[in-house]
Amino acid sequence: MPPKPISARVFCIANQKGGVGKTTTAVNLAASLAIQRQKVLLIDLDPQGNATMGSGVDKRTVEHTVYEVLIGEQSILTAKVRAEAAGYDVLPANRELSGAEIDLVRMEERELRLKRAIEEVSDQYHFILIDCPPTLSLLTLNGLTAAHGVVIPMQCEYFALEGLSDLVNTIKRLYANINPDLRIIGLLRVMFDPRVTLQQQVSAQLEEHFGDKVFRTVIPRNVRLAEAPSHGVPGVLYDKSSRGAQAYLAFGKEMIKRVAKL
Repeated sequence: MPPKPISARVFCIANQKGGVGKTTTAVNLAASLAIQRQKVLLIDLDPQGNATMGSGVDKRTVEHTVYEVLIGEQSILTAKVRAEAAGYDVLPANRELSGAEIDLVRMEERELRLKRAIEEVSDQYHFILIDCPPTLSLLTLNGLTAAHGVVIPMQCEYFALEGLSDLVNTIKRLYANINPDLRIIGLLRVMFDPRVTLQQQVSAQLEEHFGDKVFRTVIPRNVRLAEAPSHGVPGVLYDKSSRGAQAYLAFGKEMIKRVAKL
């Protein structure tokens, strides 16, 4: 009996608020899924290139980047690189990507550029994760248009709730007008400190309002996760025994189970 063909699940890791552990989540989820023997492509859609560097790929020396894919000069097949230590593929980004906003404005179907590129490789991966910039730009729009769903990492603070409301409204508009496949896969509570009463209250509010859309896994505030990028490996590989690594490994398993039910 021939093996069942792969069809990638495409998920954006997105939040319109910066500094919420979005890239940390993208990198560690990719590594956790790879540990579970999933074939993973991580697309870095942020000009800062932090997901690229955090995967152990030097953004300064890569031959091709996601920028060239978006403007049609390269395919994902020719631009991707292997993050050997992390066990997954990366479509890298660097500062060159900042110019994509200007170039895309002049192009037809500019919000579909990434979606079209992903279609060429969707049969080669189980998961394609897109690390979006923290602004609602043409880059983020490309990511959300290409995705089946959105994973929203967020801190349990009241300002984070305001940002969440904005993102949910954006997702609803895109669902209605551009991408009928788009849905919220789940909310991931990150940088969580159970000793802070406010965080416990906000966490309870999320569970009450969003129900089973809130992932059961909670990522604690953990210094080892913060140290990992400077060593060029995801936190789940930098210190496997740390609380943060264990939480992201659990999150990877929960993600596989959740996707199986979709």
